[in-house]
Amino acid sequence: MKRLLTVASVLAISTLPVLAQAVTLNVGSYGGSTEQAFRDQIIPLYKQKTQNDVVYVPGNSTDTLAKLVAQKSNPQFDVVLIDDGPMQQAQQFQLCAPLADAPVYKDLYPLANIGKSASALGVVATGLFYSTEAFAKAGWDAPTSWHDLEDPKFKQKVVIPPVSNGYGLHTLIKFAELNGGGVKDIDPGFKAITEKVAPNVLAWEPSPGKMSELFQNGSGVIGVWGSGRVYALEATGFPVKFVYPKEGAVALFTTVCPVARPDAKPEAQAFVQFLLSPEVQAILAETQAWGPVNSKTKLSPEVAAAVPYGPEQIEKLESVDYSVVNAERAKWTNRWNRTVER
Repeated sequence: MKRLLTVASVLAISTLPVLAQAVTLNVGSYGGSTEQAFRDQIIPLYKQKTQNDVVYVPGNSTDTLAKLVAQKSNPQFDVVLIDDGPMQQAQQFQLCAPLADAPVYKDLYPLANIGKSASALGVVATGLFYSTEAFAKAGWDAPTSWHDLEDPKFKQKVVIPPVSNGYGLHTLIKFAELNGGGVKDIDPGFKAITEKVAPNVLAWEPSPGKMSELFQNGSGVIGVWGSGRVYALEATGFPVKFVYPKEGAVALFTTVCPVARPDAKPEAQAFVQFLLSPEVQAILAETQAWGPVNSKTKLSPEVAAAVPYGPEQIEKLESVDYSVVNAERAKWTNRWNRTVER
């Protein structure tokens, strides 16, 4: 004879707690040392805190953006990390979901606000760097200004990335600003670069490895690069220093957004918030030399000296209006190839 369940039994069963299913997020992000930091520290910490998992898909910002565009009708990513320029395009194409309100966003520096559906995650500064050994040997004072790149004594000793690279783009924009223009009037920048800076340039070098090599073999002694790149080179023991020019350094952001998808997981929003927490911000500063955008992040003196850190330095950084730049960048690149690197 089958046992009949009483109403009380049914009610008791229906009120038992349901164990939450673990969620796996697909995250598109950078390769190299960033991927290593995620696999070694950030993802294990996330799994420990949430029991959820991450499938990490490495790639550069351009490739990740191209995948987002190609997959717009059927997104495969839940969260992406890309550079600030491509992120502005991702927002314009409505590839990112609006950020859910959360307490962590109130702790971010104002410059981290780059839109309603994305946030800056870390910041590096574009400025000057120089070989302290070469300068000491020549009896030169340390550089302090963008205009130092125009000094004839540095003929064939300057190394700058091309305009297709973020650091080169920032250089063009900065020289436009220094000469009465800006992103909406780039002509003064091209004139200054072509007439005053280019005669001193040994190489318009896009490769970080080659850039380091040119300094290590003594060919280059001064140039433009990111603070993170310079501190990584300095950490190898090479005598090099980063300089925040007196006219201001330019902010280059790594950014993050939850991907817009019809089946969006709430965990994607939570993962973005997790990356912006002081704990993860400190890991990114220590491993990537990304300056924290969370004002409550605490760093050791050694790490703090190697990244843009604290209100005083952060407030000196200048942001780029990529809504203008992205519309003009292809034209600028073609013009650069014709007139600067001819």
